[in-house]
Amino acid sequence: MRLVVTGFLIVCSISLLAQNPAQLPEGPVKLPWPTTEFWKQDTFSWLVDSVLTDTIPLFLPSSALTDSMLWAYLCLEEELDPSNLTIIGTGDIMLGTSYPSESYLPPGKDCSPILRSVHKVLQSGDLLFGNMEGVFCSEGGTPKKCKDLTKCYVFRMPDHFLSCILDAGYDVLSVANNHVNDFGPIGRARTAALLDSSGVAYAGFVTHPWTLFEKEGVKYGFAAFAPNRGTMDLKDYEQAAEITAMLDSLADVVIISFHGGAEGKDHQHVVRGDEEYLGYNRGSVYHFAHRVVDAGADVVFGHGPHVTRAAELYGDRLICYSLGNFATYRRFNLKGPNGIAPIVKVTVDSEGRFMRGEVVSVYQQGEGGPRIDPAGRAAAKLKELSESDFPGQELVVDSDGILWKR
Repeated sequence: MRLVVTGFLIVCSISLLAQNPAQLPEGPVKLPWPTTEFWKQDTFSWLVDSVLTDTIPLFLPSSALTDSMLWAYLCLEEELDPSNLTIIGTGDIMLGTSYPSESYLPPGKDCSPILRSVHKVLQSGDLLFGNMEGVFCSEGGTPKKCKDLTKCYVFRMPDHFLSCILDAGYDVLSVANNHVNDFGPIGRARTAALLDSSGVAYAGFVTHPWTLFEKEGVKYGFAAFAPNRGTMDLKDYEQAAEITAMLDSLADVVIISFHGGAEGKDHQHVVRGDEEYLGYNRGSVYHFAHRVVDAGADVVFGHGPHVTRAAELYGDRLICYSLGNFATYRRFNLKGPNGIAPIVKVTVDSEGRFMRGEVVSVYQQGEGGPRIDPAGRAAAKLKELSESDFPGQELVVDSDGILWKR
């Protein structure tokens, strides 16, 4: 990797310096080997700054060269700083439900094909997070009451479906959302028991509001919130801040998750106040996210609207306001914006500060299950919404889905 990146940067450097003869010394030019010290020298910093500020005339496609140079430099910088961490976030996960009929399960009750095509991406970071939209409850529990089961959504995944989530590499899960109550207290208790026995970290139940766990020598703090019964209350902003501050005092990196906001294609924008949906107040996700960052959160992952929403850089911390429908087999509307979602890879330093990020776009079609989207629609949507909802902010989302600080 280092040879590829440094070789590319040498070519860029030669090309750019050749276009600016005033910077070339007299006589033969000897290029230094691209060691750590070389890339930290003022020469390369001047080069990057000059390209970004257009003070060097480019005879190559400037936007492509600039983005590629910057990304190559950032990748090399990350490689040379082993204390940086890459945290990956995905949206809603529901791999099929046995209620009201087992016809809503994947063929052969086999969930393994659903996530297989994105395993490589999911396992390319240091930590993987997702929102579990429903409970594990092969039998028992009391389903919530519905007048019409064709229009009412009640989710329970077979217990063995947890293995598909673990095989994908998930380290930590949110259980704070509106579907964790679909089979009442028994459904929540069965889910908690399974997760406890598996060793995967989770949080969001009133009985399990937060968690501390360690991976590869890094101590993580995690808490999850939603405006729903049985979960930690998103609308209790002071309590959320207190829990976040407590985790910040004990952990190296703090990740906070929330499930809130109105749902669907008409609710893709982040608003500044409370959001109501179907007559129910789902809280202010904007106020919540800012409050927990102020209290010590390093990364904030949102979900709930079932569509992609904007990302914001606030206090050098990344907030993703909705990661959409990630892996939702059947019983979900996957039309238009509901069928695309970002896998967000965010790299933070040892203090949790945002360094850079990347969006891998996925889409779902047919019965559902994520596939890499060559059209990059989720990245394009994230760019569009981030620029419109947070104009002038420090976070830049470029056309290739690369995230960096202005």
